[in-house]
Amino acid sequence: MRGSRKQAVHIITMGCSKNIVDSERLAAQLRFNDIEVTPLIDQADVAIINTCGFIDAAKQESIDAIIEQVLRKGKSRLKKVYAMGCLTERYRVDLSKEIPEVDRFFGSDDLQDILQELGGSLRRDLLGERDLSTPSHTAYLKISEGCDNPCSFCAIPLMRGNHVSRPMDDLVGEASALVGRGVKELVVVAQDTTSYGLDLYGKRKLASLLERLADLPGLEWVRLMYAYPAKFPLDVLDVIAGHPHVCKYLDLPVQHAANPVLKSMRRGITNRAQRDLIDTIREKVPGIALRTTVIVGYPTEGLQEFSELLKFVETQVFDRLGVFTYSHEEGTAAFDLPDTMPQEEKQRRLSAVMELQQQISLAKNEALIGSCQRVLVERKDDGQYFGRTERDAPEIDQEVSFSASAPTLPGEFYDVVIDDATEYDLYGHATTDAPTSPS
Repeated sequence: MRGSRKQAVHIITMGCSKNIVDSERLAAQLRFNDIEVTPLIDQADVAIINTCGFIDAAKQESIDAIIEQVLRKGKSRLKKVYAMGCLTERYRVDLSKEIPEVDRFFGSDDLQDILQELGGSLRRDLLGERDLSTPSHTAYLKISEGCDNPCSFCAIPLMRGNHVSRPMDDLVGEASALVGRGVKELVVVAQDTTSYGLDLYGKRKLASLLERLADLPGLEWVRLMYAYPAKFPLDVLDVIAGHPHVCKYLDLPVQHAANPVLKSMRRGITNRAQRDLIDTIREKVPGIALRTTVIVGYPTEGLQEFSELLKFVETQVFDRLGVFTYSHEEGTAAFDLPDTMPQEEKQRRLSAVMELQQQISLAKNEALIGSCQRVLVERKDDGQYFGRTERDAPEIDQEVSFSASAPTLPGEFYDVVIDDATEYDLYGHATTDAPTSPS
């Protein structure tokens, strides 16, 4: 009978990889409660938007997503709209006044309340279970929640609280289950991965965790993201250099290079210390791919400080680099500083950094022409295969487009000779008709 049809839920995830993990856990809990999760909004009775509140642009995208679903109510099968995550954790009261059509707002740690609202209950014995929304061969592993770093521009502690590490045995168990389901690549994420273990074990234990993960049979790649530069645990480099299954890749967000800006940002590190750390990383892990992010338009960034940032980018020649314009976030330490730089100037500085990085990226990619790269196949499109090398993280880094004479499947590895390159893409051909054996 129509009246007995169970409600179906559609989950919309905004923001970063940490939010992806949260949505995947929610989806698994819904499934264990016999609540259908549908990938199609047109087949949903309930929409849940997992919001991001990191910077202005991300907040606006989340608000737009909420409004889009609110407008569906009454015009389609959709009957209820819920919002959860970082934005609602921080602005729940304001949002409930501005968008009263949302049926309920939840914070960033309200999984139990969400399930109860939908007629289910939290299965604590299954908290490590996830329904992957990523390709089946790649998964994110969130090793901790929150952040203890005092960065003046960042609102993450306001939304996610203090740093809380997950027990290592729990993480290894979750990772083992993911590998058993066919995952070949684990991307290690957190608000700050390098503080892992301080709260549980009294010292940084990231190196030990990476080693245990990389030893899992069947796992090909372990990739480290969101490594905080200050007090970086150097024993991590020994694991990256020495273990064949740990990608020679590191995401190290420096945010700036000029000492006055770094001091005001409360980054706990100087320009010289950052350069020394990068030198050490490259010395201990030859050929490592380094990714970073920087912020332009911070309140204390004058022309001199911006020039220092450009010089830093030019001399450090990062393999991957992302740029954000400064977002004036209420409740942060930097909010008391005057944010007087016009958005047009911030955007001009962003473009200047990216134009410089494009030159660096093109030179690095052209240097790979003629080399043979091990590529993880992601998909096929219009007769071409697309994949990534160990130098490229999913979603944010470049791809390799290549031809192959025999059919290939996502999740397989191929040796690919690079024939051509642009700033952000590589082109080549597979050297054999069969995938490579595990490393």
